[in-house]
Amino acid sequence: MQHNASHRTAATMGVDSLLTPAEVASLFRVDPKTVTRWANAGKISTVRTLGGHRRFSEREVRSLLNAVPDQRVLLG
Repeated sequence: MQHNASHRTAATMGVDSLLTPAEVASLFRVDPKTVTRWANAGKISTVRTLGGHRRFSEREVRSLLNAVPDQRVLLG
């Protein structure tokens, strides 16, 4: 049976999906620089790409997001 590398994804390999700082910032409604500060302070873990860019575990981000009280304002 042949395995085609082009069909390998994070999900099929059991690896957590990774998010960019901009994607994390969008979820938390903060500036991407804030996400970088959180990473520098050790509040959220990161992995580095081969190019040196930060990536964040989607599972960890979603867990943190669920722990934050809902800050949406109810209108009407």
